[in-house]
Amino acid sequence: MAEEQTWHWRNTMKPVRFFVFDARAVFFLLLVLVHFREWTLGVAGVFMGIFWLFERKGLTFAAAARAIRLWFIGKYRPAWIYTRRRKMIDTGSS
Repeated sequence: MAEEQTWHWRNTMKPVRFFVFDARAVFFLLLVLVHFREWTLGVAGVFMGIFWLFERKGLTFAAAARAIRLWFIGKYRPAWIYTRRRKMIDTGSS
């Protein structure tokens, strides 16, 4: 029993959940509470559903947000100098 008291650190890296959603995805519910209209409820439901589907595919909320951002922006990174941009490489393994 004394050993169980030292397990407090075990759950520290688990994501915070609000029912089945990541707690960061519930931000959209906050928008609904601030501006309660049918369309904000629909938008919140759609976005929370999208992020829930991403989690079912194995992406975390942060990884899904980066994937969506990459889909909108693309590979071009204007703030990076030319030498720091990612290059296409061929590892030669087939």
